[in-house]
Amino acid sequence: MKVTLINTSDAGGGAPAACMRLLKALAHNEVDVHLLAQNKYTTEARVEAVADDALGELKAKADFYYERLPFILLHEKDATVRFAFSAANAGTNISGNHLIEDADLLHLHWTNSGYLSIKNIKQLLALNKPVIWTLHDMWAFTGGCHYAGDCDHFLKECGNCPILKDASPNDISHKGWLRKNDLYLNAGNLVFVTCSNWLAGVARTSSLLKRFRIEAIPNPIDTSFYTPQNKAKARAKFGIAADAKVILFGAANIMHTRKGIAYLVEALQLLKSNYPENRNVEVVIFGKNKGFDVGRLPFNVQQLGIISNEQKLTEIYSLADVFVLPSLEDNLPNMVMEALSCGTPVVAFNTGGLPDLVDHLQNGYLAEYRSAEDMAKGIDFVLSSTEANKLSSAARNKVVSNFSNEIVAAKYKALYQSLLPSS
Repeated sequence: MKVTLINTSDAGGGAPAACMRLLKALAHNEVDVHLLAQNKYTTEARVEAVADDALGELKAKADFYYERLPFILLHEKDATVRFAFSAANAGTNISGNHLIEDADLLHLHWTNSGYLSIKNIKQLLALNKPVIWTLHDMWAFTGGCHYAGDCDHFLKECGNCPILKDASPNDISHKGWLRKNDLYLNAGNLVFVTCSNWLAGVARTSSLLKRFRIEAIPNPIDTSFYTPQNKAKARAKFGIAADAKVILFGAANIMHTRKGIAYLVEALQLLKSNYPENRNVEVVIFGKNKGFDVGRLPFNVQQLGIISNEQKLTEIYSLADVFVLPSLEDNLPNMVMEALSCGTPVVAFNTGGLPDLVDHLQNGYLAEYRSAEDMAKGIDFVLSSTEANKLSSAARNKVVSNFSNEIVAAKYKALYQSLLPSS
């Protein structure tokens, strides 16, 4: 069984990380698997890049700008939605690549930012090979947005898109819906996989995907690597007091509206005013920060910046007492899975795929959606718990029992085999 995964890159975000973890999990479980990316940033031998020379890199950049600039100049309502919508008008025909031709099965992941246009995806479906498409967001069943927020226009034919300044019944979201509807008309060998039960449920209600087979299979994680580290040593390494109560927050871009930093600010202010017993609190933040003033937080803050070293990440998760994720929309966040695997309880809003990861009052706390007050209550629940070891063990066991490489790889292998002719 030869499987080719397809993703825009092999590093640089949640979808690349999840795709690379699946690549390694499948390879370790005797699947002949490769990843065909537009850009390659790692040294992984099983990854090949379409942009593998100067000309290819130039084309990749040109496709990215051809994809982005018209949206920025003509359609975006403001800069906060700059990367929230992908028209997928530009891309590369990869149907003749040897990894595509040799594969028994194609496995799409996240292909935006100028890698594959809707036309290019149609070219892959025309090969009549079985195709699995793992959804890391909502893009495959909307007119172009990656997360719909409060909008339900994907239940019909999109149009009047709330993130467009020129919204109308026939705007680019409606045109995108029509192009995807055409894409799916004769896609008989296509099966969709979502990383969370939440996204599977939403996809099944969508006008574009409701007739397709949709399975929910989580992302895998190497639980032998993401494992609890020595808390005292980790704190000493990063200059954090051994007796501090440490709240951890991280995001690829902490200023992204969807990541809910405003709710974190309010929750921590409420934690300080309503739960005064939580003294000696320190906040640790990692990820890209362009513009957030940490002085808005009522506790001592240490910023670690962008962390690319995964071993260092395990230490950062392990030094914390609680990982807080105030995201307003999220599928199956890698950071939450990583934190839990390192034995760190998580507090998050009860939304998206978070209930797949966080068991309320067992390995963390699911706060009422958009309630900073309840989030503060959840943080206090973890910090004040007299059973910290029990919370930590439950966090670790949740991941080991549900999201390990072996468990997830077995689920994908079974799905692959169900789509291939029996030998």
